[in-house]
Amino acid sequence: MKKISKYLLIGLMMPFIYTSCTKEVKIAIPGYKEQLVIDGNIETGMPAIVLLSKTNDIYAPTNLQAYLNGFVSGATIVISDGSSTDTLTEICTDNLPPGTEQIAAGLFGVPADSLVNLHLCAYVSLGMFGEVGKTYTLKVLAESKEYTAETRIPEPVALDSIYWKNEVSLTGYGFSWAKLSDPPASGNAYRWEVKYASQPIFSKPFGPFSDDRFYNGLSFDFAYENPMSFSDPNLNPEYRGYFKQGDTIVVKFSTLGQKEFRFFDKKYNQIYSSGNPFATPLNIPTNIEGGALGIWAGFSPTFDTLVCQ
Repeated sequence: MKKISKYLLIGLMMPFIYTSCTKEVKIAIPGYKEQLVIDGNIETGMPAIVLLSKTNDIYAPTNLQAYLNGFVSGATIVISDGSSTDTLTEICTDNLPPGTEQIAAGLFGVPADSLVNLHLCAYVSLGMFGEVGKTYTLKVLAESKEYTAETRIPEPVALDSIYWKNEVSLTGYGFSWAKLSDPPASGNAYRWEVKYASQPIFSKPFGPFSDDRFYNGLSFDFAYENPMSFSDPNLNPEYRGYFKQGDTIVVKFSTLGQKEFRFFDKKYNQIYSSGNPFATPLNIPTNIEGGALGIWAGFSPTFDTLVCQ
């Protein structure tokens, strides 16, 4: 009986012990500060494309109208390759040149048949196209503020080969495979994109960016899934992620710089861990000077066509 009373007394005292050891911690959360977001790129043989938008408060609405209201129009954007300059032209979705609707749909992530009813604008260089080895500076003048950035289009690194391989458990379905020989110099970074030959827009698979931290100077084979299959409502879920035997696909394999890679690497890590309470918080780096967020990136792509046989 005495032993039971002793344990009962200890049990009654425990809540008071824990309460006395609890310390209230007050965290001062910084208030929301609106910032400009610059999403710009230039690649070999293509014009520069820049999107401007504004950050949103975490508690702001996340509907279509809020998305539309975030874009910034009326800015002046100039790019230079060191010897010549070009002022970008603002092109809006409600006044698109014929035949560019699908390209604009992929750029903004909005169905092509809805674009004509929306006023979404991008800035495009009509007098300058990307060249390998050149460094491009960007200057953005928006709402009485100036922002600058610099990027370089590196030498391209082509894949040794690409091939399709049937999965043993799924006859007629498999991944797209490739062999890469990474150059001996460290710091190479890559982006993988793919599309069906009949489509105008490339899609990115899960984890489209990588660098040579773990395979510098090595030759190796690797596989990627079919990102287009996940948006096909008529496809049996068992076959999602795979290319079907007979598919003809185009692989776009691009090189980019390390600063640019770090931005995309952190960005995609944040996207994939969104909503995970155990994920490590991170700040996405930027190469924009002047207080804006985002990236100005140069890409050097190579293209391969693969018939899945």
